[in-house]
Amino acid sequence: MLYDDQNIFARIIRNELPAIKVYEDDQVVAFMDIMPQAEGHTLVIPKTPAVTLLDLAPEAAAYTIQIVQKIAQAMEKALDIKGVVLMQLSGAAAGQTVPHVHFHLIPTSVHELGKHALHMGDQEKIKVLAEKIKAAL
Repeated sequence: MLYDDQNIFARIIRNELPAIKVYEDDQVVAFMDIMPQAEGHTLVIPKTPAVTLLDLAPEAAAYTIQIVQKIAQAMEKALDIKGVVLMQLSGAAAGQTVPHVHFHLIPTSVHELGKHALHMGDQEKIKVLAEKIKAAL
């Protein structure tokens, strides 16, 4: 599949759309999911244009997963949680809704997960959670 540089995540990377960011460097950005499955649901995306995990260069994948781990550790500390569900959906058939590779970090047990993108989250509450995660980094 051809990469669409107008997808929502590409536009967030270019700062054309707002996001509640918790981390950013020259290769990766992490931000709060605005339609969370659980409080603190965070997305980690490489800045490299890639539709799915299979399209992502191995070096970018390796670096991104290191940041995924770093964000997950901060989430556990900041939100006082005991587990994080890591989810990566590659392709529409797998449930991927944005055509830019991304990793979901969801602070909850698998038995408590809500359906993704079902309801818009409370943006003020999401901002407070983001600040806690950033402080733990």
